Amino acid sequence: MKYKHIFFDLDHTLWDFETNSYQTLEELYHTFDLSARGVPGFEAFYDSYVIHNEILWDRFRKGLINRNDLRYKRFSRTLLDFKIGDEKLSNALSEKFLEVLPFKTALFPYTVEVLEYLTAKNYPLHMITNGFEVTQLLKMRNAKIDHFFTHIITSEVAGSLKPYREIFDYAITKAATKATESVMIGDALELDIIGAHNAGMDQIYFNAKVPATTMQPTYCISCLSELKTIL
Repeated sequence: MKYKHIFFDLDHTLWDFETNSYQTLEELYHTFDLSARGVPGFEAFYDSYVIHNEILWDRFRKGLINRNDLRYKRFSRTLLDFKIGDEKLSNALSEKFLEVLPFKTALFPYTVEVLEYLTAKNYPLHMITNGFEVTQLLKMRNAKIDHFFTHIITSEVAGSLKPYREIFDYAITKAATKATESVMIGDALELDIIGAHNAGMDQIYFNAKVPATTMQPTYCISCLSELKTIL
């Protein structure tokens, strides 16, 4: 086999973040009765949250804000879009979101089938994720995929975030392998693919919605089932 170790991203690659996040936010919208607070509808609330969440995650990855800023400001800024300046409410939304989200279990099609296939072929599987340690472990455990992975490397433990080389070097050392014997599978071109490339790893880009334009990954797939033709 060309590769001796396989590294996966979690959110948007195996764990269907958009579906799970959407369901969680919809639950919060009704639990906290945000319509009575002046939010005109769930879709408006969701669209606003997505915008602020993406902006703040980008700032977090660049080291411009800390973890708590990310967790709490995405909700306080969302509420401010609807002229709601309520710190107690935004903090409660943040806590409830992180409490509920890891128990959502939607996975991308063929996730379990592919993980079983790779395990049967004796590939050691590992995870490299920028998500928060406790949250990511809960997601994997509740979705019943944690047992497939030998090492689960989060940015908190590694002390570095994708796309920086340090987190990939940490993962490679943890797995006792070499970059040239490893492949990274992920959906984020800037984080997973370019990050792995800069660390000397081959890459499998899984994102049918966003074509690879800034670089050419080693492989591109539009469905996880295509991994069976590569690995």
